[in-house]
Amino acid sequence: MAFYEHVVIARQDISPQQAEALNDQLKHLIEEGGGHIAKIEYWGLRNLTYRIKKNRKGHYSLLAIDAPAAAVKEMERQLSINEDVLRYMTVRVEELDLELSPVLARRDRDRGERGDREGGERPPRREFEDVPA
Repeated sequence: MAFYEHVVIARQDISPQQAEALNDQLKHLIEEGGGHIAKIEYWGLRNLTYRIKKNRKGHYSLLAIDAPAAAVKEMERQLSINEDVLRYMTVRVEELDLELSPVLARRDRDRGERGDREGGERPPRREFEDVPA
């Protein structure tokens, strides 16, 4: 079996629960094909760089897959006929990275920094002194 990283972008109109259900469907398809999903990360609703099928945002998910090529091909076939899916991309990799992806690691780091301030207050504004011209 080979290792793959797979990213799916679903329409902005669906709920996060429906996006998670899509991930569960993909997991079921891969397991039926004799594969295994090592990691599923739901990245949330994110802005798209450009419009895709009139959508400005999309629900992003990353899957780390250990499966035969036939199972991945069937999963991609199912995704191509699913109206909720805007884009998907599968990349074969040498080994699976089971660590937290940079997208989620940055989000967790940013939340930690904001959590340090009480009540989500903004930092104090800097006052600028008059500088002689």
